[in-house]
Amino acid sequence: MTRVLVVDDQFLIRAGLVGLLRAAPGIDVVGEAGDGAEAVRQAAATGPDVILMDIRMPGMTGIEATRRILAEAPDPAPRVLVLTTFDLDEYVYQALRAGASGFLLKDSGPERLLAAVAAVGGGDGLFAPSVTRRLVEAFACRTGRAGQDPGPELGSLTARETEVLRLTACGMSNLEIADRLFISEATVKTHLNRTMSKLDLGSRAQAVVVAYETGLVTPGGARP
Repeated sequence: MTRVLVVDDQFLIRAGLVGLLRAAPGIDVVGEAGDGAEAVRQAAATGPDVILMDIRMPGMTGIEATRRILAEAPDPAPRVLVLTTFDLDEYVYQALRAGASGFLLKDSGPERLLAAVAAVGGGDGLFAPSVTRRLVEAFACRTGRAGQDPGPELGSLTARETEVLRLTACGMSNLEIADRLFISEATVKTHLNRTMSKLDLGSRAQAVVVAYETGLVTPGGARP
């Protein structure tokens, strides 16, 4: 069972999400919250696997709630799936930088929602990689962060770890990376896990942000 916490300040939206998730097999809704502060408390109390997090809320925003939840959670930390009205939203970009695992438009259908929860809960893939990449490209450029000096962080990676990070940021799955580099999928996971540990990253989406902000992947550049 995937344990899910639902966070949204609008009661009808929150109730609809809870009802949909409770009707789906393999999902256990362990709590709901109407603001960021309550989300932090509920996450600590219920230990969810996945959190559906509204990004724009009065008081504590979804960005700050995400940051605090991930900082305070024991391993394994929950995966945060941000809910947003706009696909190109700087709030979402900031949430990905804070460690959210992906985002979903509020007008997505039930199948899309359930697929997102499954993908984020599994943790091995980047949900909607092309959309995530487009958002990161847009705001990495707009905020002037794209192509910054890599600094010592990427210097700690091996050549193979760097290549796996680059291909991950380009939206490739573990299997696709394995085929391209002629290694096993398990080896890809090992390289990526080591990379995320060295760079103190909590999600593949956060790895995409780092790859763009350090210039490892260039906005508008060629795809593998």
